[in-house]
Amino acid sequence: MTRKFLLTISFVGTGFVGWQVQKNGYAVQTCMQDAIEEIFGVRADVTGCSRTDSGVHATGYRMCFSVDTDMECIRVPLALNAALPDGIAVIGCREVDEDFHPRYSARAKEYVYLIYDGAARDPFLKDRAYHWKGRLDVEKMRRAAAAFEGRQDFRSFMSEGSKITDTVRTLYWADVSRQGRRIALRVCGDGFLYNMVRIIAGTLVRIGAGALDPDAVAGIIAARDRAAAGPTAPAHGLYLHRVFYDEIGKEDGPWLI
Repeated sequence: MTRKFLLTISFVGTGFVGWQVQKNGYAVQTCMQDAIEEIFGVRADVTGCSRTDSGVHATGYRMCFSVDTDMECIRVPLALNAALPDGIAVIGCREVDEDFHPRYSARAKEYVYLIYDGAARDPFLKDRAYHWKGRLDVEKMRRAAAAFEGRQDFRSFMSEGSKITDTVRTLYWADVSRQGRRIALRVCGDGFLYNMVRIIAGTLVRIGAGALDPDAVAGIIAARDRAAAGPTAPAHGLYLHRVFYDEIGKEDGPWLI
């Protein structure tokens, strides 16, 4: 009997060209197809919840595949993990209806952008966080982040060259927290434009560094002009943290390493 599985996977994006299969390098999607073929004997179609850029990480990416098997759902992660490289792990599995889609069935996604603002680099955060060589004012960043919440036109926070014309999105929360020298930006919304979170992060870093006023965000949004916002922060600080299909809920407390 053909069954459809929804997997939750985590991966370190370093060394991958992103989620989607590409000709110029090794993709996470390719690794998952290879593992499924090794375990189940078929090269199944694999559908992900979103694309990710090269170097972007995930702690709660969602993907689906269908296969003819009687394997219990609880055993699927164990079987696939035995066939996957160390940089990818299946951390959850549930069976879903055939019409379920990991992207179009999603109600919201939450991303985390991780920053380290120590004067000296932290070798344990290499390719895991954006290193800013100077103390950032998290209170200013937090105040500015609140202005991103709500349903707004985020054209100023979309990379140039994108073909998307509808740039209105809803952000359910956008906040900034500090744990030692690690700063986490958490953003949850019903959809995101190309590089939107990374541009928000780059803008907030400028605010935290004192180059922009925290009250500038409203004007940047109203400008609907990419040139008005800050730089695009590096890909290696970005994590797809959670995908919501049911109730949307915010976690409390510090996050990640």
